Amino acid sequence: MDFFDYMLVLSKYALIIFSLIVIERALRSMLSEKYDDEIWAYVRSGKERVPVCHWENLIGRSPSADIRVYAPGISGVHAVLCRNDKGQWKIYDVFSRGGVWINQLQAGYGGAPVRDGDVINLAGTRLTFIELEGEKIGKLEKKRSVAGSRVFPAVTLVWLTLFQSTLLMQLLMSCEPDYSGRISLAFVSVIVLQWLCFTAMRMINKSGFELETLAFFMTSIGISVAASSTPEDMYKHSILVIASVFLFILFGWWLRNLKRASSMRVPFAMIAGVLLALNLFAGNSIFGAKNWLTIAGYSFQPSEFVKVFYIYVGASTLERLYMRQNLYAFVGFSALCVTALAFMGDFGSALVFFVCFLVISFMRSGSIATVVLSISSAVIAGLMAVSARPYVAQRFATWGHAWEDVFDKGYQQVRTMSAAAAGGLFGKGAGSGWLQSIVAANTDMVFGVVSEELGLLIALSAVLAIAAIAVFAVRSARHCRSAFYSIAACASVTIMLAQMALNILGSMDILPFTGVTFPFLSRGGSSLISCWMLLAYIKGSDNRREASFVVRNAENYTRPEDPRLKDEGVSRDPKPAEVKKA
Repeated sequence: MDFFDYMLVLSKYALIIFSLIVIERALRSMLSEKYDDEIWAYVRSGKERVPVCHWENLIGRSPSADIRVYAPGISGVHAVLCRNDKGQWKIYDVFSRGGVWINQLQAGYGGAPVRDGDVINLAGTRLTFIELEGEKIGKLEKKRSVAGSRVFPAVTLVWLTLFQSTLLMQLLMSCEPDYSGRISLAFVSVIVLQWLCFTAMRMINKSGFELETLAFFMTSIGISVAASSTPEDMYKHSILVIASVFLFILFGWWLRNLKRASSMRVPFAMIAGVLLALNLFAGNSIFGAKNWLTIAGYSFQPSEFVKVFYIYVGASTLERLYMRQNLYAFVGFSALCVTALAFMGDFGSALVFFVCFLVISFMRSGSIATVVLSISSAVIAGLMAVSARPYVAQRFATWGHAWEDVFDKGYQQVRTMSAAAAGGLFGKGAGSGWLQSIVAANTDMVFGVVSEELGLLIALSAVLAIAAIAVFAVRSARHCRSAFYSIAACASVTIMLAQMALNILGSMDILPFTGVTFPFLSRGGSSLISCWMLLAYIKGSDNRREASFVVRNAENYTRPEDPRLKDEGVSRDPKPAEVKKA
């Protein structure tokens, strides 16, 4: 063995050590630190005082209710108590049996305002609402644990930089000299970019950087895949990485204002519809799926951006979460998206959208019956699609029989499995594999490329990174300030997990091959931008103190100067004869 061989072997071990350290530190920081709820108000019943920790709170007997009330006549979900950005509270009756009253004013389905000291009457059960002002909220906020206090994010970023530098060294040892400058520029760009982002977050006193660290970790592996398969496009890929991170920050800033988020759901739904219509009627067909659109010489996949808009529309009903007309409207929008994707032949994306729909619809309605009905309808639609699209039926026929036709129907799966096996635990080295020369290897079969070149352990590290983000999002969902962030975060990780599972299991012939991308790893600007924008939703769910730039500090929220003089509701103390629904 010469010097380069020794360096290659050492770099393989170093990559595994650095990747495991990065993921372990990010996991320990996200999951082991104390998670204190924000407190915005209290609801008092007798001597008991229950904290109000969210901006949309379900009240009722159900175990899923934020404020549980055990009394005769109380429905499973009796009412919804909501707060807006201005600090004004409102309560809505959710088809309860016993009704909701505020100081003798019945709160109908349109809701009624609630102020400090008001008495909430739920089917005869009286609760007193105690509102906290900005100063009291600030005192409670200072008692909460600060994110990143146990595991310093800067140290984790140093380990990530070592991982990226080692990966670059492997690529420079195997690539052609003409491309070494482009590949080096791509890695230097992402290293500088991640440190700039971290520095900017510290300047605004934000210390939670675990999600971004894991995203940069997977993006770096994606850069390695692109450098191995298409080194001539590394300038373009570097620009796409920078654009993705910029849109992540921009979209996160947009999500800070919940009123703005709620008001833009209809325009965003229209944009999604226009993108799908353009794709349906003017798109280009590749490998049987009409899912590409070319504008001014640049190709992209509209369905990747529709994912972002779809979650936005599904999560942005910030009040009256259980109103049926809101759910019906979302069901109609979902049917439009899935049907359009099915007509395009992009059944992989259609399946991902459908799984996301199940999560959003359940979180919005709490109804198992809705989920069962949706799954039944999807099974019928899937059977119709298999019979109507011959190439879809062919993929199902090949499923589990790839080795029976290694030169035709099972061509991609067989080569992916062979390459992954050839890579072993430690891989052949970045840029040294042969699978990257197969069509669509760097997108639909990227797990095989990573396994062959970097080894199974690094490929599983990417899987663990996605799983860590998913676990964090589900854990954070219970503590989110708003249902918007909670629903959007869970829907985002659902899409990531579904794509990852379909990509891995499909290319390994465990599931039918659907041709979907692996989040952050697969080459392609549309997919990368979409993943970083989905990460903004998950970042919004991070409600730890000083953790997320998407969430404003609680002490910055104060009540209006005189809320009793100006409100969206009717008079505070109507006479008994004037009692009516708001």
